[in-house]
Order: sequence, then C-alpha cells, then structure tokens
Amino acid sequence: MKVFILLLILFLSLQSFAQTPKNEQVDTLKTQTIDEITINTYIKKDTEFTNKMPLRAIENAQVYSSIDKIFFQNQQVFTLDVGYRNVTGIQKMWSSTHRAGDGGTIMSLRGFLINNPLRNGLVAPITSNIDAINLEKLEVLKGPSATLYGSNVSSYGGVINRVTKQPLDSLAGQVSLISGSNNYYRAQTDINTPLTSDKKLLFRLNAAYTNEGTFQKPDARNSYLALAPSLSYQVSDRFKLTVDYEGNFNEGNPEQIFFYLTPALGASNMKDLSKNLNLDYKESYSGNGLTTKTKIHNIFGQGIYQINDHIKSSTHINHTYTHSNGFSPYFYLAPKGQFTQNPEDKDLGVARADQSMENSTVKIFQIQQNVNLDYRWNEVRNRTVIGFDYMRTEEAIHFMFTPYDWQPLNSKDFSGMNSNSLTETYNKLKLDPKKFDSSNRWNQIGPKDTYSAYISNVITPLAKLNIMMGIRYESNTIGAGTVGPNDVKTFTQAAWSPKLGVVYELINDKFSIFGNYQNSFKSNGYFIADNKGTPKLSDPETANQLEGGIKAILFDDRFSATLNYYDIQVRNTILRTGEMVPNTSIAIQDQSGKLQSKGMELEISAYLVRGFSILGGVSYNDSKLLKAAPNIQGRRPTVAAAPWQANFYSSYLFLDGNLSGLGIGLGGNYASDNKILDQWNPTTKTEEVFKLPAYFIMNANVFYDTKKYRIGVNFDNFTNQKYWIGYTTANAQRLFHAMGSLTYKF
Repeated sequence: MKVFILLLILFLSLQSFAQTPKNEQVDTLKTQTIDEITINTYIKKDTEFTNKMPLRAIENAQVYSSIDKIFFQNQQVFTLDVGYRNVTGIQKMWSSTHRAGDGGTIMSLRGFLINNPLRNGLVAPITSNIDAINLEKLEVLKGPSATLYGSNVSSYGGVINRVTKQPLDSLAGQVSLISGSNNYYRAQTDINTPLTSDKKLLFRLNAAYTNEGTFQKPDARNSYLALAPSLSYQVSDRFKLTVDYEGNFNEGNPEQIFFYLTPALGASNMKDLSKNLNLDYKESYSGNGLTTKTKIHNIFGQGIYQINDHIKSSTHINHTYTHSNGFSPYFYLAPKGQFTQNPEDKDLGVARADQSMENSTVKIFQIQQNVNLDYRWNEVRNRTVIGFDYMRTEEAIHFMFTPYDWQPLNSKDFSGMNSNSLTETYNKLKLDPKKFDSSNRWNQIGPKDTYSAYISNVITPLAKLNIMMGIRYESNTIGAGTVGPNDVKTFTQAAWSPKLGVVYELINDKFSIFGNYQNSFKSNGYFIADNKGTPKLSDPETANQLEGGIKAILFDDRFSATLNYYDIQVRNTILRTGEMVPNTSIAIQDQSGKLQSKGMELEISAYLVRGFSILGGVSYNDSKLLKAAPNIQGRRPTVAAAPWQANFYSSYLFLDGNLSGLGIGLGGNYASDNKILDQWNPTTKTEEVFKLPAYFIMNANVFYDTKKYRIGVNFDNFTNQKYWIGYTTANAQRLFHAMGSLTYKF
C-alpha cells in the first residue's frame, strides 16, 4: 500500500510538471532581490502566533526562536527531531517512543520537559517522528505560556509551534529523492495548484515516505509515511476557508534505552561505565520485529473573516486521533543473581524487559474562536485578542509489561528477544487473567473537558512603548475513569493565568529593552494526605516567571540578537513526606514542594556579509529543588537537561559568477554534563551522582541550487562522536551519518 501511494505521488508530480506552461511559472526573484529574501528568511522573526496577534519581534515582550524552513532545506533535515538543533536552549531528551498520547520526541527547555508541538497554534499531537515535509517555520515560545495556550498544551519551559505550508495561487512543485547511510531511503513531494481559473480554490499536497535502519540495527526497516493535503477557498474578499489533513502511518523500533544507572555499577558517568564494562555502543540488545505501529489522523478547519479594517474573526475546529500498538523493549544493567536468585551470581549483564502498548488511542476535539481588534483611542493604539476555547480529550491507553531475561555483556547473540518470543511470553502470562491484570497491565482510561476564555491586549500609549496585559480562566473537568489499578473520581479544577509585559524601544525599530511576568499551572489531582490514606484534591501547581532583557535589530535589518535573564518559581508541587500509610506500600504526600529554574540566553542571527549568514546562541540554566523529598532537596531535577548549551549554523552561498548557486554550511551543538541521577543516599550516607558526558557535535552540508534542480549532501556528526541523551536514562545517539539528495523543481 505504501509503495503504491509513493508511486502515485511521483506520478502526480510528473503530471503537474508536464502540464505547467513555462510562461506561467512564478519567479519571486523578479520582485525581490536575493539579499532581501535572505534577510527576511534568516533575520526577520515577526509572527502572528506567539501572541495570537501580529507583532514585530522588536515590540514583543516575550522571548521566542523562529527557524525558517530554509535551514531545514540546506541542512537536509527531514524531521523536527533533528531540526531542534537550530534552537538555542532546547535539548532532546528522548526520541519518539511512538506511544499514543505522549510518544513524540521529548525535549527540555528552561529546565522543564516539553512534548507534542502545536500546529498553527492548535493541538495536533503526532506521537512519532514529526516529518518536516509540511513545515514552513518552527517557532519556540519560551517560558510559562498558559495565558494564551492553556495548561494542557504548554510546558513551564515554553511552547513549540510548527507553522505549516499554505496553498499558493500558482502552479508549482518539486520532487526529491534522498539516500543515506544505515539504509536510509526517502522520497518526498510538494505540489501546489489552483483548482479554479479565478484562483479562489487552491490545493497543496505535501507527502513523504521514509524507510531507514539505525546505526545499531541497519536492517531495521523503520517506515514513515506522511500525507498533508491542504485546501483553501477564498469565499470573498473578506472571508477565507481552509481545510487541512495530516496523516502519519509509521512502524518503527523505539530508541534503545538503558534505565537505572547509578555509581554502584562501577562508574559515575556513561562514558566510563561503557569502557569499564565493554558495553558496545553500536550493539542492538534485542532481536527483530519489536516495533510499534502508529496511526495518526489530524483534521483541521479554519474560517477567517475580516469584518472590517479593525476587526478580524477566526474560527478553528480540529479533531485529532492517535493509535499505537506494539512493543517497546527497554534495558538495564544488573547482576545475574537478580534473575537466578543466587547472591553469588554477581556478574553484571543486560537485563531485558518490555512495556508494550496494546491498541491504545487518544482522541482530541478542539474548537477555538478568536476575535482580533486593532484600533486607536486618539493616538493610543490597542491590539487585542479575545478568545474562547473548548477541548475534549478521551484516552484509552493500555500498557502491558514484563521482564524478559538476563544476558551477559559479551553474548554473541541477542536475537532471542524478538516479536515471536515476546508474544509467546505475554500469551503465557495471560493464561492467568486475574494475575496478569494486577501485575502486568496498566490502563489510563477517561475523558477530560477543558473550558477556557482569555483576553490579551497590547497598548501603545507612546510611539516607542508597548505594554502587554492578558489573563486566562481555565476550568478542567477530569471524568471518571481508570489510572493504573485505581478508579478515578470526577473532579473539576479551575485557575486564572495572568501575564504582563513591557517593551520600550530605545532606538525605534532597532533596539529595545523588555520585561515580562508570565504564568502557567497544572492540576496534580488527588494525593494521599495522612496516615489514614485520606485522598485530598490538590491545589493547582503554579509556575511564575520574571524575565528581562534586550532585543536588537541592527545594520539595516542584517543583524538580530536577544539577550535575556529569567527566573521561574514553581510552587505546590506534590512531594513525599517520607512516611507510609501503616501496613501498606502507599506513600504519604503533601503539596509544599518548591522548584526554581533561572538562567540566561543569548541568541543571534546575522547576514552582514553578502552570501554569508550565521545563526547561533548560548544558554545557561540553573534548576534546583528548593523543597522536595529529603534525598533530592537542593539538587538539580533529572529532567532539567545540561546546564550549558550552545548551537551555531553558518553558511555561505555563492551569488555571482560560475559558482553561483553553490552553498556550503557548517554547524555544531554543545551540551555540558547532564546529571540524570543526583540524590543523597541516607543508607550509605553518600551522594549518588550519575552523568551523561558533555558533547560537541559537528555537522556539515554542501548544496547546488538552480531554478530547475537542487543537489545536496550533508554529513551529520562527522567527527563520529559517541554521546548519550536522556533523563534518568542513557540513550546512545547516531554516529556519523551521510545523506545525498536530488530535487527536481517545476
């Protein structure tokens, strides 16, 4: 089926080219110079999404990164997983697990985990690798942002938003074929065409199919199919309708993950531990067929009505569906005696286990209405957005899990743990349904309804002064359901989320100082409050940020920079008191926990020399558990990622002469040591710290671009550095990887 769809995509692309009259092709260079296009692409970061209203970057009181698709194109980046390397202060923690609900790539930003990016400001979960075929721009709004986006789709660290390609009023497109190391093969297309002669009805199709192995399992044959058609209709001069669909049909091996890493294994960091135990970085510790199949259907409808020159109405409706089924093996290092029950068996080896998803689904329905106003009272300008949002989430997530076996590290064959053997293991366990349900199954079933209303206003009382004020009211009702072995009662919890920002342009359109207060919150549900096991509904956990900095856009818009300092205080986190309910294994808790995350960021982009551009930045984060369980109080949270991070990408494009169209690029990413275990052991009275070592990864690319075709090659991690990511885990990352591409444009 996938091969048929791929052939159909290529056929449609060639048919579109065959029907394209040469005199109707649009060349944007006729109206804009290459320099202007480059500056707009690399430097301009104005957006309509970060505050749900048009704001120039220089007058926006919030900090955000904006990465244009040209970076992805030049670097031959085909997924957001890889594309995040262009964003300052963000670090990948887990690659996609393909699980329904939370299976997408997990990042850390400003010390907090963030997952499942928005799509054009709306919920659109893709719980596997997010293909970049439909990406126009990647935006990362930093800091707590519940005022405009709510508690369910934002992290205290920020919000990731992917802006998608839209239909255009000309017939054009391109087809690309890509091949690379580890049996990487990909075909993709982008076709755009008007469907009516008056160009009011427009259609665009972006599609891609990828089949690839991994550096640990080159024959893995992971497959990913992405389909993203879009249809727009200009009903009148003031009214436009758009309908989009995103379909993803994937089957892949989840990334190999090692859990439970401690200094007790013989080293305090992953590099030394691997060396001491002769862990093979490139070894796959499982056999074939242990994949997860994922189906994703996202449907979006949008109606935009420009009521008059000052008022615009936008209505958004979307329905998302994710389904996952399959295996998810995981590993840890343990003595053989843990399986033989013989304390004399002290040899360390690989313990293998699995946590599968069994036909799990998450459905989300969202309807959002926004009204934007842009008006003046005398000389005072006001830009306002008033919004209402309803979202219903229905989860039916079913996990089943089991330990599997223990293998010596020097084993010559790890293929015994495969789809057939693991299926047989589960079938045997299911012979005793009562025991299986209580010991080997975990469910999360139930609905959640969220009602929200918000208003945000940017007032410009003086020509150089912008003041932003906003507030949100959100009510969450968690319906009766199941979490693990427990039944959950229905409860409702509501909260207010305010924000305030001030920007003053010291030099008009060139240099500004800014400050903001931002808020977010989440519900932690019930906790066990006393030694009688009494459940108590927690108050909302809150995060409040104070931030200040400077923004600059200089040298005729050829240089852009942001320097900022932030301080995020989190309160009402639930923590264990260290006591247990008598005669049970239930921990007593309270909600007095506190956390602080503070830091600095510097991000720049520049096009000072014709043809030469650079994007980069550096960030520092200091996160600390101010009040927590005794063994971790005062320490860095394991989700906070590396404190120091840096990124850069520079490229040079020949614009004249015989080499015109030739481009070369060089980029890199640095992350300092990442503590994935940082606690006090009261038994041994010692600190237990385990780190993933610092790394510096280098990437390079070369391309030749003309009006009709484009050829490119890129080399990721060309220094072949071994490095790990993770939180509480170690996930070995890809070594040197080369790809070549050929694109035909019409």
